[in-house]
Amino acid sequence: MKKIFLVIVLAFTAGGYAQSGSSLADDVAVIQSIYGKSKADLVKQYMNLSEPQAAAFQTIYDEYETQRKALGQKKMQLIKDYADNYDNLDDVKAAELTEANLKTNAESDKLLSKTFGKVKKAVGGRNAAKFVQLEQYLQVTIRGEIQDSIPFIDEIDKSKISK
Repeated sequence: MKKIFLVIVLAFTAGGYAQSGSSLADDVAVIQSIYGKSKADLVKQYMNLSEPQAAAFQTIYDEYETQRKALGQKKMQLIKDYADNYDNLDDVKAAELTEANLKTNAESDKLLSKTFGKVKKAVGGRNAAKFVQLEQYLQVTIRGEIQDSIPFIDEIDKSKISK
């Protein structure tokens, strides 16, 4: 099952970076539409809920996804801001971007925790745990893929010096 998740995540990240010449908003819309559709199908299959449970879960999940996508847009904007300022990143901007990133991560964790409580009431603790486990796996995998594609501070400068 994890291999299927990884394929979807890689399609998500490749699809987003394959876009060229479009605005950030267009990129986010394309990425989220691909990821959201694929992810919704994946979650539904993985959760394997009874019909009444699935209906209760879907309402909560749709609300969660709307809020998660908004946080994803914030994260994409931070990445763009980092890229735009990378060559001249000073102490103030580095701290500002880091604080905003940490805040967005905390908001994401808070959203997942809040959603866990709602899912637990609607479909039980085991199913809620399954949802959180899947969501955390996807988030960590996506964060890892994104982190691998973003240079560390001063990374580019050091590679220029060593040549």
